[in-house]
Amino acid sequence: MASASFSSVVEMFHHRCRSTPDSDAMYYKVRGEWKTMVWREAGRRARNIACGLRARGIEVEQRCAILSSTRMEWVLCDMGILAAGAATTTIYPSNRPDECEYILNDSGTRVVFVENQKQADKILSVRANLPGVERLILIDGAASADGFVLTLAALEAEGEAWDKANPGQYDAITAAIKSESLATLMYTSGTTGNPKGVMLDHDCWVYEGEAIDTMGILTPSDKQLLFLPLAHSFAKVLEIAFIRVGTPTAIDGDTDALAANLIALQPTVMGAVPRVYEKLYNKIVSGAREGGGLKWAIFQWALGVGREVSGLRQKGQEPGGLLGVKHAIADRLVFSKIKQKVGGRARFFISGGAPLSREIGEFFHAIDVLILEGYGLTETSAGAFFNRPDSFRFGTVGRAFPGTEVRIADDGEILIRGRHVMQGYYNRPQDTADTLESDGWFHTGDIGQLEDGGFLKITDRKKDLIKTSGGKYVAPQEIENRIKTRSTLISQVLVHGDNRNFCSLLVTISADNAPSWFKANGMDPVSYDVLIRHPKVLEEVQRVVNEINTELPSFATLKKFAILPKDFSQEEDDMTPTLKVKRKNVQAKYKETLDGFYVGASASL
Repeated sequence: MASASFSSVVEMFHHRCRSTPDSDAMYYKVRGEWKTMVWREAGRRARNIACGLRARGIEVEQRCAILSSTRMEWVLCDMGILAAGAATTTIYPSNRPDECEYILNDSGTRVVFVENQKQADKILSVRANLPGVERLILIDGAASADGFVLTLAALEAEGEAWDKANPGQYDAITAAIKSESLATLMYTSGTTGNPKGVMLDHDCWVYEGEAIDTMGILTPSDKQLLFLPLAHSFAKVLEIAFIRVGTPTAIDGDTDALAANLIALQPTVMGAVPRVYEKLYNKIVSGAREGGGLKWAIFQWALGVGREVSGLRQKGQEPGGLLGVKHAIADRLVFSKIKQKVGGRARFFISGGAPLSREIGEFFHAIDVLILEGYGLTETSAGAFFNRPDSFRFGTVGRAFPGTEVRIADDGEILIRGRHVMQGYYNRPQDTADTLESDGWFHTGDIGQLEDGGFLKITDRKKDLIKTSGGKYVAPQEIENRIKTRSTLISQVLVHGDNRNFCSLLVTISADNAPSWFKANGMDPVSYDVLIRHPKVLEEVQRVVNEINTELPSFATLKKFAILPKDFSQEEDDMTPTLKVKRKNVQAKYKETLDGFYVGASASL
């Protein structure tokens, strides 16, 4: 992959629209019913949006933001912004008004595409503090009397008229876009402090599309379900991929509808963060256990058979003889029913955004659902490593994308270089210099190692590593991922112990799985506030802690734990929009509990 196939994302988009104009591009919902948009229509609407922005005075590399959940119009607006020669600023629909204010001012955004009145009200509530924002473009809803809020339909109509009145201008604008032109100012969903604007040029995304196409991750015969927030680089790269490859993609960011959408759409490929797979795992296991003695026994037998077959398939072999017969029975009795709940046609699912527990990956492979983990950061345009469908290793994030260079620093930090690495952090030269070397090597902040065959194993975030007062280093994420797979009763966990003389644990309980757990253990359900103090719940958590401790070196064992009064959530500022735990926030919130673990600990130890 020596040279770029296209000079810009816009050229790539145009190529797709012209080469397969009548093929399905996107499926989207209108009042609960799925509709189809072909590439010709997608190209026409994006062109009108681009021309509408030009009619409104938007110039080269000026920023236009999108504040919306994942939907078909997000893609059209993104392509329209880029085709105008401008750059897209990303904002999560879950961001608060003050967070939106910071991003819009920091980025110098002039126009904001907003999904509906609810999102518009966020901006309107801080309008006085946004001197640079000239207009809101409303996807769903009505324009305002003062003209500050314009509808998307009106912008497209203006664009169509401007295009007719200025023949040749659109083609001249798009032809002038260079590989190094700014395409996206993507704000990180960082777990600490204000988000940083990551500057990604057109070639970053062109490279991602090329690499995914080269590896055969997506094909035109696939059907993708895209529900992740498009403000995140993981979803953004899936957008670029389906444009490059021409994969029909169903787009619906309503996570409450995910289960129904999987059954209705029967996708062959879907990307999700580990939290989605963790919840699905717990639901499967809880449902089997709740079914009682015989059902649970059959499930456990089938899972054992599946694990044997998984071991063979990881070596490139298929089961035969008696094992093949047993696997066919296990599939008919157990696996086929589970696979139907995720559509029944999945070639594989993709996991990214955070580490996936090895146990989760192995479990799903045993039930004949392949989850391929990948790795990258916003600063590397998401994709940098990926397990291939025909070459994967659980517990790793796969091998490097074609054209991506990697090396491991002396302290174990992963360094990446390639066309997809960012230009830098917007308006943050020192932060850029701290992470991006002059020769292009980007410091990821992740600790890892390269295994045989080039498979990358990530052990933890450099900043998240715990250093006990005894000078020992502990990788909390690895321990946390193990704990979450040992009991369906456990929802979230956080290992604590930096500068402490032992490690401790904060635990939240799954309100969804608690009723089936109680039933399986012959007890009546109780309210959540009673649940978290129930002796049997404490006993179950202690069982898991004891089990995990047998697998850990003595300095990393968990000496104490507390069950928290509620689960972690975005609303409580415990998690990022991509469902990663904000460690500092959680530890600050429960500081009194954590400090209590260590009262008198020095003397007793």
